[in-house]
Amino acid sequence: MSTPTPPSTSLNFGLWSAHWLLGVLFVGTGVWKLVTPIAELAKAMPWMGQVSPAFFYFTAAADLSGGLGLLLPGLTRIKPGVTVLAAVGCVLLQLGAIVFHFSRGEAANTPFNFVLVLLSAFVAWGRLRAPIAAR
Repeated sequence: MSTPTPPSTSLNFGLWSAHWLLGVLFVGTGVWKLVTPIAELAKAMPWMGQVSPAFFYFTAAADLSGGLGLLLPGLTRIKPGVTVLAAVGCVLLQLGAIVFHFSRGEAANTPFNFVLVLLSAFVAWGRLRAPIAAR
């Protein structure tokens, strides 16, 4: 039985960079949505005030959960396989956001969502190829 080759330094650096960037971004967005009044958020992004509060808070919880799922397994090395699931969840969340914005005629609001899809997919793919070692 052959041993798997370790990931290249550049792949490992890229994966960790994407982990932390996405994790901090998703956690920050989730917390921001949870602690800022919807009316205030809607001034910057009108859709936030035009959906039901339940849907809005669902997106906040999904952002927060995805970010924590990207950060905590790598930081603690407990259940590191969760990172792949969190990254896939972030891909699905952003694809949903893209569909949502396109359905509202807000395609101009989606370029950043596409970047997040690509980064999240990179983390999911990369952590299947180069998993984080568990404790």
